[in-house]
Amino acid sequence: MRILLRLAVEARRYKWLLIISAVSTLLLTGANLAAPLMLSDMIGLVSRGLSYDGLHRVAVLTGTLLGLYLSRIILRYLSNFMAHKAAWKLVQELRLKVYRKLQGLSMEYYRDHQSGDLVSRTIADTAMFEQIFAHLIPESITNSITVLGVTVILLVINPRLALLTLLPIPLILVSGWFFATKIRPCFRETQQALGLLSAQLVDNYSGMQEIQAFGQQERANELVDTKAGKFTYFMLRALNFSAIFHPGVEFLTALGTVFVVGFGGYLAYRQQVQAGDIVAFILYLTLFYVPITGLTNLLEQMQQSLAGAERVIHVLDAPETIRNNPGALPLTDPRGSLRFDHVNFSYVEGVPVLEDVSFEAAPGEMIAVVGATGVGKSTLAQLAARFYDPTAGVIEMDGRDLRDIDLDSLHRHVAMVLQDTFLFNGTIAENVSFARPDASREEIEQAARIARIHEDVMEMPDGYQTVVGERGAKLSGGQKQRIAIARAILCNAPLLILDEATASVDVKTEADIQKALADLAGKRTIIVIAHRLSTVRRADRILVFQEGRIIQQGTHQELSQVPGLYQELCKVQEQSIADDNAYIN
Repeated sequence: MRILLRLAVEARRYKWLLIISAVSTLLLTGANLAAPLMLSDMIGLVSRGLSYDGLHRVAVLTGTLLGLYLSRIILRYLSNFMAHKAAWKLVQELRLKVYRKLQGLSMEYYRDHQSGDLVSRTIADTAMFEQIFAHLIPESITNSITVLGVTVILLVINPRLALLTLLPIPLILVSGWFFATKIRPCFRETQQALGLLSAQLVDNYSGMQEIQAFGQQERANELVDTKAGKFTYFMLRALNFSAIFHPGVEFLTALGTVFVVGFGGYLAYRQQVQAGDIVAFILYLTLFYVPITGLTNLLEQMQQSLAGAERVIHVLDAPETIRNNPGALPLTDPRGSLRFDHVNFSYVEGVPVLEDVSFEAAPGEMIAVVGATGVGKSTLAQLAARFYDPTAGVIEMDGRDLRDIDLDSLHRHVAMVLQDTFLFNGTIAENVSFARPDASREEIEQAARIARIHEDVMEMPDGYQTVVGERGAKLSGGQKQRIAIARAILCNAPLLILDEATASVDVKTEADIQKALADLAGKRTIIVIAHRLSTVRRADRILVFQEGRIIQQGTHQELSQVPGLYQELCKVQEQSIADDNAYIN
């Protein structure tokens, strides 16, 4: 009931469509209940012999029946179409609502959930709402009212036969309750298994080049087969319960029919019941047991649909860990200063990633962050853009705690270029102008020139209308990286963060990008995270990280003259360059 009440809240916008459908369903049920009564009356009139008045009565009943059957066409249309219209509108709204919810959740949520599973929840699980509102609820109403209506009519016709008809009902209810408690977890596991299968397929399709390059097709097949096997196992487990339950219900309903026919024949023999009443009773007996069987079938479908609905509600109710503080305001005339004040951070409690990090970047200043892999450099970038909140300490932009700045406003004024570049499956122009869809062609080209990608684009047959493919598959790594840099430049944000942004480019292109960054220096605050020290030489200040802490800071000239980690990194890279030159020569 808790889930059904939640679904009712979600569907309230379409209440009038559902009301029209429900009223039509009730009228349709009434028409179905009235038809056997009229047929029974006509059979009784004919069996007693027809007079002129009787013939007139039969003619009236015939006309009424014809009108009743015609009205059922209209009522069935309104019942079905309005319910489907409301249901699919709701599914559309819920898919968008789920997507918006997922779009607003923190990166922590995405670390714990696979994208394929989230796609399954957005598409497959939301489709279960159509089953509930267009099929299960209307048919449940129809069947329930039919059973109640037929029960009353049967009691009026012959109470003793009616009581015999009702004998199997307690057994059906008990078995239905037992069936629901057993099959619901099976369908919940089935939906989860479907999500895991979807996640595995998305992973494999995204990594198809790696699968083929390392000859791991068979292993990939086994992973998909394992996930598909789990889905099949849970589905067959649920169907096994169904295969036992439904024949049992059919036996109980058939048993009731046998009792009624046998006892009805005995009463007819004793002349305690009229032939017309027996005919009406048998007609209504069909109307009685068919909806009961239908309700047991709907019980199975309801459990499957509710299992999917639970997964959707789980997303809608997921806590938003990154949210605005009360009274958060947008940035006005941002300057781009950034300040970390004794910041600590952990992805997992008790496992620190950053410890007591403090530094300040003035407007227009370039700050470089260097250190070995895994010391928290990228985490610092994620915190600066507020994809995560620190576990201790404060991060400020223009003197304001990031939590007091409207999140959308903050993200509009922070541009990021990540090492793992993501491009959308669109044109180059669309990817460069992603943050500013209204940007002119001249602005797009200017950003591309600064990022040193314009000449590459102009050599392509379709220029800026070149479609890059999924995740930029049609471009080289360096081209993707420079398009991402152009995208960040066009954003025109006062704070620019580059996390290993030159990792996939050659030495010449890196030199060009360094010149571009030099042109931006003084105009924007720039945070550069890099392994290549050649990228950070021109920085106003270099922060050297070790085990999540800043152990040195200063200019390249200052740090390279002082014994310490930075000097060691310089020597290692100089030796590496010397070895490369010796090998080439």
